[in-house]
Amino acid sequence: MNAPVSGPDTTAHNPWVSARFLSDSPGLRLICLPQSGGGAGAFSSWRPHLPPGVELVSVELPGRGGRGDEPLPDDFDKLADQLLDGISAELGAPYVLFGHSFGALLAYELTRRIERAALPTPRALLVSASRAPHVPPVKKVSERSDEALLEWLLKNDGIPRELLKYMAFVTYAMRAIRADLVLAESYAVERPDPVGCPLHAFGGSHDPVVPPTDLDAWHGYTTADFTVTVLPGGHAYPHTDPRAMFSAMATALPGQMPAPTASSTVSTNPPQR
Repeated sequence: MNAPVSGPDTTAHNPWVSARFLSDSPGLRLICLPQSGGGAGAFSSWRPHLPPGVELVSVELPGRGGRGDEPLPDDFDKLADQLLDGISAELGAPYVLFGHSFGALLAYELTRRIERAALPTPRALLVSASRAPHVPPVKKVSERSDEALLEWLLKNDGIPRELLKYMAFVTYAMRAIRADLVLAESYAVERPDPVGCPLHAFGGSHDPVVPPTDLDAWHGYTTADFTVTVLPGGHAYPHTDPRAMFSAMATALPGQMPAPTASSTVSTNPPQR
């Protein structure tokens, strides 16, 4: 059983953490990095399903959400450096890093920096729906026209189809999606550089962007335990069934994260702006 989570003053302004969501007596902090174009709200569907003892911290990257007036990141390494500075105060409690799609690449690079800086390391790195960094992307969708990119996003659950009623918002969101896709598609390492914490890869059974067979390529990225878990769904599988996602994480993290219960008590701290 983990000791209760302690950490930064949650009333202090930190643009990298827009809000945190607590279950009763949290003992493990789950720090989440979103997909291309996503903000902290990308994990809003997870809040009602938090397992007992887990605190959800959703990262807000520049240029979206409450940071929409900031420039979009245009350099992957610079973004990773800024992210480490921005969330270093969150690393004082037992924590796990979770990254989905683009967020998985960023979470891996963040873990490398944490280790180099001799900061408290994550209990585990969880990568979701992402190619391994040494595997080049099959296609560079960031170079497509706006129309073709939108078609690709709709086909692969990158944008909910119901948002087409609000094309001004879709156009605004796509600028961040394209910027992140450019970074994701340009990020590469020559060979796996393993981290010291356990690494668990997750994917959707019908994901056309990152097929389940691609997840095994993450094996060389850790010197500790490694697992692959495939759940039903496409590229957005973690958000279509949050309870299944939490159950899979609990299986990968025995003794650290309990399985979700039928009803979870969640409290919300006011958004930090």
